[in-house]
Amino acid sequence: MLKKNKDKELDYDNLNSIIKTGNRLVKLFFYMTIITVILLGTYLIKEWDLLKFIKEFLVVISPIFIGFIIAWLFEPLVTKMQKKKIPRLLGCILVYLGIISVLFLIIYIFIPSLITEVKDFVKVAPNIYEELSNFVLNIIKRFDTNGYVNITNLKSELTRWISNYGMSIASDLPKYILSIGKAIISGGISFVLGLMVGFYLLYDFNKVNGFIFNNLPERLKDGYKDLTHRINTSLRSYVQGVLLVMVLVFITQSIGLTIAGIEAPILFALFCAVTDIIPYFGPYIGGIPAVIVGFTMSPITGICVLISIVIVQLLENNFYQPLIMGHTMKLHPVTIMIGLLIFEHFFGILGMVVATPVIACLKVLVVFLDEKFNLRGKITGEK
Repeated sequence: MLKKNKDKELDYDNLNSIIKTGNRLVKLFFYMTIITVILLGTYLIKEWDLLKFIKEFLVVISPIFIGFIIAWLFEPLVTKMQKKKIPRLLGCILVYLGIISVLFLIIYIFIPSLITEVKDFVKVAPNIYEELSNFVLNIIKRFDTNGYVNITNLKSELTRWISNYGMSIASDLPKYILSIGKAIISGGISFVLGLMVGFYLLYDFNKVNGFIFNNLPERLKDGYKDLTHRINTSLRSYVQGVLLVMVLVFITQSIGLTIAGIEAPILFALFCAVTDIIPYFGPYIGGIPAVIVGFTMSPITGICVLISIVIVQLLENNFYQPLIMGHTMKLHPVTIMIGLLIFEHFFGILGMVVATPVIACLKVLVVFLDEKFNLRGKITGEK
């Protein structure tokens, strides 16, 4: 009798072992399915050239996207006005008057100076190319003490390359001007249409959100409200913080580069501010051209430009980012870098700009689903 009971216990142990093995196989199959779907999706995107279609589609709907961003950013302000007994239509009009006033102020103050600096920079560009070639040759001479490099041939090759590059720019200049003009006109039209779309979306923002909320099943309403609140809170603070940091970087960098004595300081400061949107890599992308141009003018100017860029980056890293951004995204630096590399591979510089907020949204979504459905516990087998 005891022997039979022991056999039964052993059978239960074997059964538990088989069940655990089966669970592991199911998890392995689950992981393999995810990997297969990702690989298949990547293959189809490449073969069907879906990225090109997506880019063209995004260009077509860009006014709607711009309008949605404007409405999404300023909706809390209009809602606060509405709570203070200001009609929503009047609140939208006041907000748009503020936006248009800021745009005209920027155009009035900065655009004429920027156009003048671009013209001046184009005039001195040939001299900068010449100075750059001499700067490179002087560096080679200093390090090549044993005469392994033929400086004469190198100088002639470099001069020929600069001459050919200059001729290509001169011959293609009308095409470049035409393409830039088309891009500016197209971007301007898209932005104006975006402003118009944004006004209507801002006025009806609560209605659109309410329509979506009312048509959801009752069991999903609380989750939808919680998820949208988390995403909106995280993204709004990030976007507002990035814009404020850009403005501060532009102002301080303009002052620093003007003191350094570089040609077109506002142009380079604007470039530094725009590229600063890209985490980690942005400051280097924006600062390197200014430093190179500074050293072609004179070593002192180059050093001053480098000091200016370093000081602004120290201000950003130690004051602007901690005070304004804080820990808004709560993303690990490695996660951000991997996302930047992936998005840059598929979407270029624009992909690097949107990588961080997209990854942040995905993180919020994953955390939300994990809290609701215990995804981590189901994958690891823990309760």
